[in-house]
Amino acid sequence: MPRLMLTDATWNVLSKVMYLSGRIYNKPDHKKTFEGILYKMRTGIPWRDLPSDFGCWSAIYRRFNLWSKKGILNELFRVLSRDADMDWVFIDGSIVRAHQHSCGARTADNESIGKSRGGNSTKIHLAVDSGGLPVYYELSCGNTHDIVHAESLVANCSTSNVVVADKGYDSEKLRAFVRDNNATPVIPRKDNSLVGNEDIDWCMYKYRHLIENAFGRIKQYRGIATRYEKLERNYHSMLALAFVMMWLPMWAD
Repeated sequence: MPRLMLTDATWNVLSKVMYLSGRIYNKPDHKKTFEGILYKMRTGIPWRDLPSDFGCWSAIYRRFNLWSKKGILNELFRVLSRDADMDWVFIDGSIVRAHQHSCGARTADNESIGKSRGGNSTKIHLAVDSGGLPVYYELSCGNTHDIVHAESLVANCSTSNVVVADKGYDSEKLRAFVRDNNATPVIPRKDNSLVGNEDIDWCMYKYRHLIENAFGRIKQYRGIATRYEKLERNYHSMLALAFVMMWLPMWAD
């Protein structure tokens, strides 16, 4: 049997949230299916190559696709992150390469895959709380500038008191938006700025490594570090699952 990732305690937490959502039935094989999805995310292998110990690969993929359509994995993330410490919020973006098999989806949308100098890629826009745990995220094409999604990240963390970001978010408009949301911006200005950075709380800025740590943790999963999913919806759900795995130790004994 392949190495598993769920203990009985963690599965009890996950299954309770899933069944209380009212969107799926309580079936005994759901734990094995969930383990199969986790195995796929951890290794990045094609669905067809899933070990038979988890069951038929096509059944696991169909269930993952159904849960993605219903927003089950996103609901798990939303429930587990509801008690986040929103005093400080850190925002940033990170690019992931899109595998050649993830391109060519039969839809009119770009599925958040953009072409740049480094090839096809997707960008993850993330906000984490005071403890470095994820609270909100969005996807875009890899050639999209971080600032495009900055206000949306801030707006979805409206209860925060401090918003920390790097020089890529240097914008007076963004700083004004943060203040309008009753928060203090800690965003250094670029070196060619005429204003300078005398007003920056550098002690607070040093904690920005928390969001870099969060990206490092989710990119330990090969299915996250490289995008294999054709549909934005499915890659979004895979990300939600990776964030759920970060939150689970806070809930399970």
